[in-house]
Amino acid sequence: MGGTMIIDGRKVKYTNQKNILSVIRDAGIDLPTFCYHSELSIYGACRMCTVETSTGKIIATCSEVPRDGMEIYTNSPRIRKYRKMILELLLSNHDRDCTVCERTGKCQLQKLAKRYGINRIRFNQLIEEQEVDNSSPSIIRNPNKCIKCGDCVMVCDEIQGVGALGFTHRGTEVQIKPAFNKKLSETNCVNCGQCRIVCPTAAITIRNETQKVWDAIYDKNTRVIAQIAPAVRVALGEEFGMKPGEVTIGKIASILRKIGVDEVYDTALSADLTVMEESNEFLERFSNNENLPLFTSCCPAWVKFAENKYPELIKNISTCKSPQQMFGAVAREYYNKKDKEDGQKTFIVSIMPCTAKKAEAARPEFTHDGVREVDVVLTTQELAIMIKEIGINFQDVEEESLDMPFGIASGAGIIFGTTGGVTEAVLRRLLKDKFGKDDCEIIFNSVRGLDAVKEASVEVDGKVINIAVVHGLKDADSLIKQIKKGEKHYDLVEVMACKGGCIAGGGQPVPRIITKETRALRAAGLYNIDKTKLIKSSDENYIIKNIYEDILKDNNHILHVK
Repeated sequence: MGGTMIIDGRKVKYTNQKNILSVIRDAGIDLPTFCYHSELSIYGACRMCTVETSTGKIIATCSEVPRDGMEIYTNSPRIRKYRKMILELLLSNHDRDCTVCERTGKCQLQKLAKRYGINRIRFNQLIEEQEVDNSSPSIIRNPNKCIKCGDCVMVCDEIQGVGALGFTHRGTEVQIKPAFNKKLSETNCVNCGQCRIVCPTAAITIRNETQKVWDAIYDKNTRVIAQIAPAVRVALGEEFGMKPGEVTIGKIASILRKIGVDEVYDTALSADLTVMEESNEFLERFSNNENLPLFTSCCPAWVKFAENKYPELIKNISTCKSPQQMFGAVAREYYNKKDKEDGQKTFIVSIMPCTAKKAEAARPEFTHDGVREVDVVLTTQELAIMIKEIGINFQDVEEESLDMPFGIASGAGIIFGTTGGVTEAVLRRLLKDKFGKDDCEIIFNSVRGLDAVKEASVEVDGKVINIAVVHGLKDADSLIKQIKKGEKHYDLVEVMACKGGCIAGGGQPVPRIITKETRALRAAGLYNIDKTKLIKSSDENYIIKNIYEDILKDNNHILHVK
């Protein structure tokens, strides 16, 4: 179905757009919104997308379907006055500390206030200042900056199925907060940070731990080492004007050394370790038909979700530590002797796309004798803050290589950062001697892509292995219910909390609207790295062999959760 609308006096054809807002934006008009995200249900709270019809009616374009012959005006005097009034009312109950706000320059409220020429607020603030919730190890919730758009509520419920946030009270008293006035840390929040991704202001932000890293760098008796997750390298550049998916690992290595980090390594190496351990664990369970399906353990938000909602499935989750924690455990072993010889201590920094990694690193099982396996987790966004703080021109930085002995990874380790990547990495190891290259590619393609649930079946030595890949916790929840009812049978299930996987983690740079295209470009960046890698499978990585023969000799138990 299609037709023609008249927008601001110009005929505009439409085809299958689901609402008038999409038609307007496709026509090249940037109609403002706060509460609209194409992947969330239509809420219509902010009313910024309203237009005037030829009959004088004001409608919200996000919730109206296009109709043939319809005539609308997107910037009539009445609409301009209406939008400015909305902005003034929002700003009247906003704390307006823009000069020290983390989102300054990126805040949608600030941008629209400037766009519509609002230079004074005529209304007094009516709402009393509320307490900032800093109880979460991953994110900060500041209700004084909330504009009640509801984006965080919808993403937490509709995409993640967690429902940690909701609306309370009514009318002018409405608030967004956890039920029963709880702190975030007291709820079933899984620290995924997707609420932060959709928040148009700084009502929800990442817990900033950059100062801890600066303190370690300035300490002459501390050796600072950093590990960089795969997904960081295909998103950081967006903060500096580059396109999603452009690979910046060489720049990151160079910049970290300029900042003062002593050695820079690749989390994709420990992803190779994860493949080795997880594939062994899977083969053992599959052979014994024990605790199947095996669920992957790389995503801490998923692990937390399972602990909260499906504790009976804990035995099905892999005992393997995540690549982040495997790196921390191996690095501690490697540097213990060096620290004693050099009279130093080693400070391990993880640079991750994920806010939940902060919570993971703080879990008690990853602390031994008072020492954490990973000292601090910085998100991609926090690294960008540090880069801007010291005034480095990102575009002009010359690329450098990562350090040894933890700087070489296989293509399998690299693709861990996208949905389906963990599964493909495991399959590369298990199938490479069983199938030809073309057959393997067919199998791998079945677990790639951004479909909510992907399935594959592989026959190996006369036995069929059934596999599922799911991303987004609400979809994972639906899949688990099907498994528990006996409607689905799998032997291996990969779960990632965020849509698209780590490439769209809660700590990544935030474009104005997260789209499938952004995720696809970031994922393509990882697969493009994989294409150029000489080492495709984790077991072919000679560094991994050296780690097993040296650092992990007789103690590879440190790679597993007890």
